[in-house]
Formats: sequence, structure tokens, C-alpha cells
Amino acid sequence: MRPLTVVDVAGISVGHWSDLTGLTGCTVVLCPEGATAAVDVRGGAPGTRETDLLGPGRLVERVHAILLAGGSAFGLAAADGVMRLLAERGHGFAVGPRRIPIVPGAVLYDLSVGNADAFPTADAGYRAAASASADSVEEGSVGAGTGATVGKVRGVEWATKGGIGTAALRLSDGVTVGAIVAVNSIGDVVNPTTGQILAGARDPQTGEFLGVVRQILRGESLTSTGPVGTATTIGVIATDADINREALVRAAALAHDGLARAVRPAHTLHDGDTFFALATGKSGVPGNPLAIAVAAGEVVATAIVRAVREARSLGGIPSVAEIEAARQGG
Repeated sequence: MRPLTVVDVAGISVGHWSDLTGLTGCTVVLCPEGATAAVDVRGGAPGTRETDLLGPGRLVERVHAILLAGGSAFGLAAADGVMRLLAERGHGFAVGPRRIPIVPGAVLYDLSVGNADAFPTADAGYRAAASASADSVEEGSVGAGTGATVGKVRGVEWATKGGIGTAALRLSDGVTVGAIVAVNSIGDVVNPTTGQILAGARDPQTGEFLGVVRQILRGESLTSTGPVGTATTIGVIATDADINREALVRAAALAHDGLARAVRPAHTLHDGDTFFALATGKSGVPGNPLAIAVAAGEVVATAIVRAVREARSLGGIPSVAEIEAARQGG
């Protein structure tokens, strides 16, 4: 039996589009019947779309999809294709004579690997949305995680391959809480319990992990190894509980707790860390807002670890699996 993933949340499906030549891609989390939504942006270099409408006191509370994409700000264009597919299928917020699909999104910077002129387009977003499935989710170097890397304190050439991962928990009241996360951080990915580095910046001489926190505290200058804002971890929390936006705001906040447990450091000036939170209400259970928020942090931490463990080597950037195999062979 496979582990629970974000598509085990009723009303959620996920689709990817991947460019394995240009090394970029996008991931679409579909909730076409609408889901209550919130967002929490913590990083210093975010690239986002439609996040203002998810704040308090806004008219529209439900969205129809979330876009996660590579390509930096160029990748935000992929949301146009997601809107087009949803509109063709008759989904959206009713305004006058037609429905307008609401598709917030966030992007990560992957232009330092592969082809810097390659990024998700509206057609890519359309294709990702069209491929969405509620049966399973591919993880690793796909979708928004295709060109992702982690541990960039010595430059991307000495990073480790990042990716996209998912996890979910079923609570005692039957409510499911899931997450899908694209991991492309300045910091290392660590075991949330032990702090052991699983993926991150590598020593150019030995290939061993340097420890990004240690390097920064020793005075390593990130601006000397690349432009500011070349990282970002982005993701979506989803639950089938029937909870309001205020409860989702707290779930999105605690999602960042999970990020901080699994990525060190997180929320830097160089990262655009952003989490969306969705509630489909499909379970019909009011849910326990505290338990849902705590679960959000747990599934995010697990999803981040899965993202790097499921990644594969691309663009000359080794994966965790390749690094571990080399150590065992040596």
C-alpha cells in the first residue's frame, strides 16, 4: 500500500509538466469545484500571483487551482494556461455572463541549471492541468521540481539536486491533511529529527556536505556565488475538512514550521518561501483547526525529505541517491 499523498485529500488532483532538456517545469494542484484558500509568504524574494486576494476581507475566498512553477517570474505565465483549461470545463467564480477561474501561484528560480531561456509557458500550464490525476503523484525531478537544487552557498554547481515531494496524514476524526512541496533552497535539507544533512552544499575538494548554516556563520557571501533571489521552497497544504480561511491562515503558518525543521536556513533574503493552504470541505467534517495546523507542519517536513530522496541527477547536479551510492562504492 502506497504512503498517503496530497491527492488522498478529497477534491484534490495534481498534474505536472516537465522539460527535461531545459530543466524546468510546473505543477498544478487542481480543486476545480473550488476550495477555501489562504497563503503565507515568508521568504525575502518571492515570486507570486494572486496572493493579495487571499488576505482577510477579500470578496473571493475560494480558488480553483494553485500553480507551482520553475522559471522565476517568467513561469507565472503558466497560470494563464491553467485558467484556460478550467474555463473550458466551466469552472470559476461567477461574474456577470461568465465564470473566471481563480489560480494563484508561486515560482522558484531554476534558471541557473539547464537552459536559462527555458521556462513554463501558458501551454505548459494547460498541459499540466490537463494531466492532473487524483490517483497518484510523481515525485522527485518532475514538474516544479525539475530544475530545483538545494544548498547553493558555494554556487549551484556544488549544490545537490532538489525536487518535489508529497505526504499526508489522516487524523483521528477522518480528516486528511496533505502537502506537496517543491524544494529549491539556499539551505540544506536535513533530517527533521536528527538534524543530519541529507542534501545540500558540497565541498569542491571532498564532495562532502559543508553545512550551509556553518558556512554563512563563517562569513560565506551568498552574493559572491550568484544573484540574490536564486532559491525558494514553495508548496501547497490541503485538507478535506470544512474549515474557514482564518484556520487555513494558521495552517499555512505552521507549514513554515515544517519547512524550518527540514531546511536550514529557511526564509532567507535569497529564498521566496511561500505556502498556500486549501480546504475542500469534501469530508463534511468541521475538523480540529489546531490538529490540522500541526499536521501541516508534519507533512511539509516529510514532503521535503521525500523531494530530495526521490530526485534524480540532472544537469550535472548529483542527487542524494547518487551521492549515497558513491559513498557506498568508495
